[in-house]
Amino acid sequence: METIANLLEIQGDSSFRIRAYRDAARHIENMVQDISQLQEEGRLQEIPGVGPSIASKIDEYMRTGRLAYLEQLKESVAPGLGQLLEVPSLGPHRAKVIHDQLGISTIGELERAANEHRLCSLPGIREKTEERIRREVRRVQQRTRRLLLGVALPAAEQVAGALRENPAVQRAEPTGSIRRMKETIGDIDILVASDRPGEVMDAFVALPFVKEVLLKGSTKTSVLTRSNLQVDVRVVRPAEWGSALQYFTGSKEHNIALRDLAIQQGLKLSEYGLFEVRTGRRIGGVTEEEVYHDLGLQWIPPELREDHGEIEASMTGRLPRLIEESDLRGDLHIHTNWSDGTEPLEAMVEAARARGYAYVAITDHSIGLSVAHGLSVERVRKQRRLIDRLNEQYAPFRILHGTEVDIRADGTLDYDDEVMREFDIVTASVHSGFSRPRDKMTERILRAVRNPFVDILNHPSGRLLGKRPEYAVDLEAVIRAAAEAGTALEVNSQPDRMDLDAGWARRAKEAGAILVIDTDSHAGDQLRNIRYGVAIARRGWIEAKDVLNTLPLDKLLRRLHPARKAA
Repeated sequence: METIANLLEIQGDSSFRIRAYRDAARHIENMVQDISQLQEEGRLQEIPGVGPSIASKIDEYMRTGRLAYLEQLKESVAPGLGQLLEVPSLGPHRAKVIHDQLGISTIGELERAANEHRLCSLPGIREKTEERIRREVRRVQQRTRRLLLGVALPAAEQVAGALRENPAVQRAEPTGSIRRMKETIGDIDILVASDRPGEVMDAFVALPFVKEVLLKGSTKTSVLTRSNLQVDVRVVRPAEWGSALQYFTGSKEHNIALRDLAIQQGLKLSEYGLFEVRTGRRIGGVTEEEVYHDLGLQWIPPELREDHGEIEASMTGRLPRLIEESDLRGDLHIHTNWSDGTEPLEAMVEAARARGYAYVAITDHSIGLSVAHGLSVERVRKQRRLIDRLNEQYAPFRILHGTEVDIRADGTLDYDDEVMREFDIVTASVHSGFSRPRDKMTERILRAVRNPFVDILNHPSGRLLGKRPEYAVDLEAVIRAAAEAGTALEVNSQPDRMDLDAGWARRAKEAGAILVIDTDSHAGDQLRNIRYGVAIARRGWIEAKDVLNTLPLDKLLRRLHPARKAA
């Protein structure tokens, strides 16, 4: 609504129409009630300043995610002006001046102009205004970028932990896509239960890692941290904690399905609680478990809340017993300074033992990956002698001598069969030739998956989040081949990989393939990244029985390398 008003002002439209959209935007922004509920109930015109025309536009936007009228307006003004209007400090008049006189049409160009002090050359813009524009540009960029879960989750936990130490805070938890453990995160949202919201907000903005307060209100406050992360804190009454936690965790699709279920039962579900429609009596909302129970459901773990069948499974008692970190007995993908790791083999073993693991696989790179100091056959055997000595020292803890062998362009492997026979475990990976055609890449990987010496296919899709897309490969065919060959498929826990993703992990389970959750660690402290692989597996409905490295050592050894045993 605000953008429409700005575009109408640029076009010189009537002040009455412009003011109507601004008033609607202001009333919507200040609403306490969930607007999606008003939309579903056909009550959008109950919002002050929203008549039939604006209500129809809101409904269209909320149903489809786009608004034809807004797109037409954007097309009718100079290209780029719509993007500049996303910066709050500009306003339509100033945005048009900057666009017309400096030729700026993107937020990136605006940032460069502010950094080069070119905005000060324009009428009405002084140094303080230019600095404010620069700050607002950074905020817009922060709002629109996606954070890796490995960045967002620790930051959210730091804020929630600090808030829990305040006596005014009864409970504090991250919500949204962080709590659902999605691979990338938009906003960092923290929910707090307290009877003294003013004290909570004062404590929040005073935290030592807060760099700038963007907005401070009685129930919602936003700050920018010293790491330039935007964090929003919302305070609710303790009696509303469960329903608010459920609502703000999402997903939107899951919440809509829950509200529909409530309506079928003569109930109304919102962030404020669960109510009887007929009497208005509040019947639940103190805990999440209460909300789900009162709807006739088992409590649904946050990772499953995507409206992918979890509500139906909950109704019939068929929710999976999702894997947990404590189910894992070891890590089967670890690097040391023998190849491209940063720490000695002994240090990596000590880090694995400190986590309570029963075993760990050392899988340094094979000879063909020279950039990672891959091991020659001579060095392979030298490393084996060291591992044999350490196994005597650390028994009953077991160090498996493994390799991450390169899959060449034709699908052959970087070591011949005689060398691979000497390893306890062989993992295989694609590290080059990412742009090969789909049929060639698929054939390449299938050949490796079917190799009788290969135990695990690492990071099967090859993606790097925010850096490199998945390579073109028929993952359905790879999954089928892995299930037939008994080759495990890795869920890689590196925050910028998280590969397989949840959807493919679930598909692999359904096809009968075995999974393995590994960290691909290159330093001891990276072993804790296992939490991200476990999160993806949980989002994929994976149970402990579906994962190779939940097996105790004796069963794992019987499961590995049948070809080497036969030899």
